[in-house]
Amino acid sequence: MAGHSKFKNIMHRKGRADAVRSKLFSKLSREITVAAKAGLPDPAMNARLRLAVANAKAESMPKDNIDRAIKKGAGGDAESYDEVRYEGFGPGGVALIVEGLTDNRNRAAANIRTIFSKNGGNLGASGSVAFQFDRLGEISYPAKVGTEDAVMEAAIEAGAQDVESDEDGHTIYTAYEDFAEVAAALEATLGEAKTTKIVWRAQNLTPVTGEPVGTLMKLLDALDDDDDVQNVYGDYDISDEDMEKYGG
Repeated sequence: MAGHSKFKNIMHRKGRADAVRSKLFSKLSREITVAAKAGLPDPAMNARLRLAVANAKAESMPKDNIDRAIKKGAGGDAESYDEVRYEGFGPGGVALIVEGLTDNRNRAAANIRTIFSKNGGNLGASGSVAFQFDRLGEISYPAKVGTEDAVMEAAIEAGAQDVESDEDGHTIYTAYEDFAEVAAALEATLGEAKTTKIVWRAQNLTPVTGEPVGTLMKLLDALDDDDDVQNVYGDYDISDEDMEKYGG
């Protein structure tokens, strides 16, 4: 989930901790299985699998779950998933990109369309909002790895494009094609990253205030709860006060 920097991940608003963790592990397992099926089952020889495993470890997913997901993909008997992407608009006119892995494109499209329409949004045509985002690599580190200046220096040295730092940590952005190289250079300097992934980053942010914040959060929650959805990105900018008051 991407938008306002403090709300990259909507999991923090979920009270159903165990259910959320199960849902998250399910999404991570699916990505690992798809990556293992698409290439070699060895993370050292499969960049996508290496990324999926690293992100699963960052969420404290048990090693047994990770190994099981890899074996499922390597065994060739895993379900066949298609990668899908939907674009649309949410409350307040925010632009949203939804990425998914599904074994039924028709079901996924119908469900996503319904979720948008029931929560103050509308699904757009392919390409309707993607031009407002950049496809980038995102590498995050906890705050304890170093000061803002130290991380900025390391990022520049590694060839990164941008750095955002706050009390929660450091987020480093790279050009899509430089992602693996920059991640490796940063690991040599700062150690293992908390997460490494390819994301859609909004070029400009759309302020959302008042009651539309609550409606937007319901839309984002509903999308996140859908089994076919892997990631949701948006260009929304919400103040801490409005998030506290309307975010639920």
